[in-house]
Amino acid sequence: MANLKKFLIRRMLTFIPTIIGVTLIVFLIAYKIPADPVKAWAGGEKATKEAMELIRKQYHLDKPWYDQYIFLMKGLLTNTIIDPRTSNPVMYDVGKRFPVTLQLAIIAFIFMLIIGIPLGIISALKRNSWIDTAVRIFALLGVSTPAFWLGYLMLYIFFVKYRITTIAGVPPIPEPITRIPMIDALLRGQFDIFKQHLARFWLPGFTLGFLGMGVTARFVRNSFLEALSSDFVQFLKAKGAPKMRIYKHALKNALVPIVTVLGLQFGGLLGGTPITETVFGLPGMGSYAVQAIQNLDFPVVVAITFIYALIYVITNLIVDILYAIIDPRVRY
Repeated sequence: MANLKKFLIRRMLTFIPTIIGVTLIVFLIAYKIPADPVKAWAGGEKATKEAMELIRKQYHLDKPWYDQYIFLMKGLLTNTIIDPRTSNPVMYDVGKRFPVTLQLAIIAFIFMLIIGIPLGIISALKRNSWIDTAVRIFALLGVSTPAFWLGYLMLYIFFVKYRITTIAGVPPIPEPITRIPMIDALLRGQFDIFKQHLARFWLPGFTLGFLGMGVTARFVRNSFLEALSSDFVQFLKAKGAPKMRIYKHALKNALVPIVTVLGLQFGGLLGGTPITETVFGLPGMGSYAVQAIQNLDFPVVVAITFIYALIYVITNLIVDILYAIIDPRVRY
């Protein structure tokens, strides 16, 4: 337990340089773009020199880049920096959109688990059969299919053609408990709201998770096959152990690398939200980031990058903790 506490402290300390590095890279890219954000924030072609000078001073844009970065990060951490487009604190606007993106990513992740893992196991058990070939083709399609193309195809089939789903707005969001609207609706007994969210989010969630399904299925297949060829499995077979017991032990040993991939895949889902939210008209952080880029709203872009990086490092920390739970041999 003491070693685990030390490990957690060490990992949390590594959060700081990781998040600084990610946000700094995004900031420097925005800083080097040959465009004048001040003019865009002040009203474009109608902007007056007085307004532009006021904005330049307010956001420290008349100072060196490192001063601008420190001012921006300090403003985000204290929620004092104002979005020049909405006149609201940047983190307030991001926070309103956070539940939509988090719920979308979780639904996509659930699709990855309930489709990718069983397909990978079946493919391993039916190695070199037509089922195995079909799963590998599915995995290849998942990796190769562009998210925007799949999104429009799903919209045509399930909305335009058969009217199975809706893409109008977002259902009401219950009073937050977990910050995940569907779970909050269940906890508060608001089952109608839960059904509305499920009807609105299942299709974009499937689209976002489609890439991860293929990757997960392929990785589970390979990891499970490697475990099945281990010495301990041969020993269990020699003892005459039932097949289900053998599969259970093999799957448990295969879980450590699988959990690693799933953690990375969840981070990858966050990176895919801008395209998916834009295609399906969801007002989440992803579509907000796209709008911010179009309007040169760099404080919002850095803020969303900060949130994504924070979620990513926390997810990887959880994965590391799960190692010790899954495999008792892992010690920190």
